Amino acid sequence: MEAFATLLQESGFAGLSWQNLVMFVVGGGLVWLAVVKKFEPLLLIPIGFGAILANLPYAMMSASSEAVSGATHMGQPLLQLIYDAGIRTEFLPPVIFLGVGALTDFRPLLGRPITFLLGAAAQIGIFIAAAGSFYLFGFPIKEAAAIGIIGGADGPTSIFLASILAPQLLGAIAVVAYTYMALVPIIQPPILRVMTSKNERAIDMPQIKPVSQTAVIIFPILTAVLASLAIPACAPLIGMLMFGNLLRESGVTDRLFKTAGGSLINIVTIFLGLVVGATMAGPAFLRRETIYILILGGVAFSCSTFGGVLFAKFLNLVLPERHRMNPCIGAAGVSAVPMAARVVQDFVSKSTNGKVNPLMAAMGPNVAGVIGSAVAAGVFLALLR
Repeated sequence: MEAFATLLQESGFAGLSWQNLVMFVVGGGLVWLAVVKKFEPLLLIPIGFGAILANLPYAMMSASSEAVSGATHMGQPLLQLIYDAGIRTEFLPPVIFLGVGALTDFRPLLGRPITFLLGAAAQIGIFIAAAGSFYLFGFPIKEAAAIGIIGGADGPTSIFLASILAPQLLGAIAVVAYTYMALVPIIQPPILRVMTSKNERAIDMPQIKPVSQTAVIIFPILTAVLASLAIPACAPLIGMLMFGNLLRESGVTDRLFKTAGGSLINIVTIFLGLVVGATMAGPAFLRRETIYILILGGVAFSCSTFGGVLFAKFLNLVLPERHRMNPCIGAAGVSAVPMAARVVQDFVSKSTNGKVNPLMAAMGPNVAGVIGSAVAAGVFLALLR
């Protein structure tokens, strides 16, 4: 009996706290959203399960930007090793961008270069939320910047910036970023309904002219060079994004392209999701700051959607009538690729009984948003790091 009592005292059951139990529910909820609602399953399942592992007492499966309790006499926690090697070194998020670049077709953007402006305008939510975090909620300036980047609707960028500027908020920022990305089909249609008229939704946009092979090869090289020269801090993200795209478009690196867009991005996604979840230990996650981040993330995302649509409406005031755009495509400027473009397509198609289908037009600002959010992260790093 004494041995049994000793074993029970040293078991995880004896160390369970209410925070652990709440985080089991949170982790299970993320898995449920991924499995049942199909919300960002590739990331929410690893993050949710990682959160559950992180809250198992004495299991040594958590990760932190600080020293992990018990690490000195029980060895280094498994997921802490991944954190130190992949997050602290800023390695994993740029590799995700390599895969994203390999999976991204920039032809819709190159065919309509003006939609690059919509992708830029849709980043306004980043700066509004950052300012609100700092001035209204009292977050330190670095944490405010990391929270604001949620408005870019780009999970890897959010993780990249948070791991540098606010590692103590990494779990909360990543979960909020991916949650709002998953909620694009719920958040954006009401905004589009309020912001646009029936006549504006009915604006049809002609198919783009074919883009030459030369253009799609020069674009990633030129973009990587110019963006990195202008804002060197964005080079890890932009450089890897454009390298992945060059592998795709060169036509002579099929093996590398398939690896970058397939097995490599899948492996890195597993590690990235698990280690982000592992930072969600109960005491660190269950704070009022997490609620503030949830609110600010919603503000950032909504403002980004408003910004893209408003700027498209402004451009229509100065463009010749034959070149006017369906302002709904501005909402796709958030970089949730390709979900935001599909939401715009579905909304406009239903509003016009299938007469207008702006999917390819919406892909222009959508992929521009990926570049825009990475550049915004680079701006924050250049000013605050």
